[in-house]
Amino acid sequence: MSQVEKATRFAGMHQQDKPVVLYNIWDAGGAKALVEAGTPAVATGSWSMAAAHGFDDGEAMPLDLVLAIVARICDTVDVPVTVDFEGGYAGDPGAVAENVRRVLRAGAIGINFEDRIVQGEGLYPVRAQADRIAAIKSMAEAEGVPFFINARTDLFLESVAATHGGHIAEAMDRGEAYRAAGADCLFVPGLTDPQLISDVVERAKMPVNVMMMGDLQSIKDATALGVSRISYGPGPFLKAQSDLKARYQQLASMTSNG
Repeated sequence: MSQVEKATRFAGMHQQDKPVVLYNIWDAGGAKALVEAGTPAVATGSWSMAAAHGFDDGEAMPLDLVLAIVARICDTVDVPVTVDFEGGYAGDPGAVAENVRRVLRAGAIGINFEDRIVQGEGLYPVRAQADRIAAIKSMAEAEGVPFFINARTDLFLESVAATHGGHIAEAMDRGEAYRAAGADCLFVPGLTDPQLISDVVERAKMPVNVMMMGDLQSIKDATALGVSRISYGPGPFLKAQSDLKARYQQLASMTSNG
C-alpha cells in the first residue's frame, strides 16, 4: 500500500458511527503486535515513546531518535502510522514544517500536533498555532501526501475538570481556526464529561478525537457521543509497565518462598 493510499484510508476511518480506535504504542514490536491482532492503523504516544527510551515527555527525546523509531515502525507494518509529534520540535512555522517533512518522509501519514508551548508556558495564540498548521499542510501538499493533522488543544489537560465548561467556547474558536488552516481532526484530551464532549462534537466542523482517561473508559459510550476517533495516550505503556513489575514481584516472591 502506498503512503498516499494509507493516508487516504486513514482519513476515511474517522466516522461517527464507527470511530477509529488507536491503542497507542511506542515501538515497532508493539505496532506489529497490534497489526497481528487486527488494528487497521497504528498511533504512537509521545509520553510512552520517551519513557520507553529513558526520557521525559515534552520533546526531551532527541528528534533524530524519534525519527529513527518512526521509520522502523513504518518499515515494520503495512498500515497507516500516525505520530504523536508534540509541538513539532520548533516554534517557527517554517521550522515546524521541515521537522514534519522528516516525519512524513519516514513513512508516517499523520501527526498529533499540540497547541501548548512545549518547554514553555501556556498555549500558542490561536493565530500563531493556525499559521503553524498551515505551514505543515502546505509542506505536505508539496510532498503530494494528504497528511492527516490531528490538531490537539491542551485547554482541558491544562485545567481542572470543574472548569472545562468555561473552556468550550475557546476550544471551538481554536478548532475552527485550526480547521481553516488545514487541520483534519480536533483532539480534546482531558475532556471527559459526556455532555461537554457531545457539545464539542455537535459544534465542530470536523471529526473529534477523545482520549480514554478518568471517567471516560467505554468505547461504546464514546461512540454514542459522536466522536470519530478514540485514543489511549500513555495508558497502554503504563499498563504494560504495571504488568511487568507485578510479574517480577510475583516471581521474586516465589523465589524467596522457595
